[in-house]
Amino acid sequence: MSIPLAPLQNLPRPSLLRPIVAVRRRHHRSHPSAVRPSLHFPNNALKYWDSFYRRHQDKFFKDRHYLEKDWGQYFSGDVGSSNGKKIVLEVGCGAGNTIFPLLASFPELYIHACDLSPHAIKLLKSHADHKETQVNAFVCNVTEEDLRDRLGPSSVDIVTLIFMLSAVLPSEMPKILQNIRGVLKPDGCVLFRDYAFGDFAQVKLKEKNRMITENFYVRGDGTCSFYFTEEFLSNLFLGAGFLTADMSIYKKQIENRLRSVTMDRCWIRGIFTKQDCRLPDSVLTST
Repeated sequence: MSIPLAPLQNLPRPSLLRPIVAVRRRHHRSHPSAVRPSLHFPNNALKYWDSFYRRHQDKFFKDRHYLEKDWGQYFSGDVGSSNGKKIVLEVGCGAGNTIFPLLASFPELYIHACDLSPHAIKLLKSHADHKETQVNAFVCNVTEEDLRDRLGPSSVDIVTLIFMLSAVLPSEMPKILQNIRGVLKPDGCVLFRDYAFGDFAQVKLKEKNRMITENFYVRGDGTCSFYFTEEFLSNLFLGAGFLTADMSIYKKQIENRLRSVTMDRCWIRGIFTKQDCRLPDSVLTST
């Protein structure tokens, strides 16, 4: 971003010009929130997400125990393959806030877990509940690396995308879906949960002029987030060869009494299949 300079005649001394520019440029490089959002941030996602996990370790995200309630029938064997042990792929696994609650509830699962951040994978492998007999954790950029080379084609029963797809450029999302489609079994499914359009965090980012492209923003730490509408998400999966089995928006009002702020949080969740599959009554009747 170019920095407008005052005319030279308005400066006290010409010698001040170079120091002023140098200070501003250093500020530009070191503080993402001080510059106009650009593709620099999503194009350097590895740098910013690795820094995120080095800074927060495994303390930032809460364990996702709600997955058992939302989708327990898929992990238990009631839906999909009936050959016993389910194979799960968690894309964007972070420090393990999804996989360890799942394994606690469904110890018969075998989970492949990948993430862009090497430090996130390091944290996951150092977790007290990590067992190589249950978890295969590896670093992977799913926008570039073919998952079939690691896992084999049509080898996974369930793919979980939990607050992962929102972190990448919208133009990169179809590549990820096509990639996971290659490792998903014919009767497999994708379980999706992420941020929805109108979420409190989106409103705040918009107020701060942090938008990179439509509904895609950069946070102050350089990580990015997209906010999905139902129409966008359905068309995105359809274009990658998936059918929408179920989709819903979940809203919750959270009050922060200390800050006197009421936050309207919005999330979107969906179930997507490669082909028609039998769904349990609890899913078919959900709103």
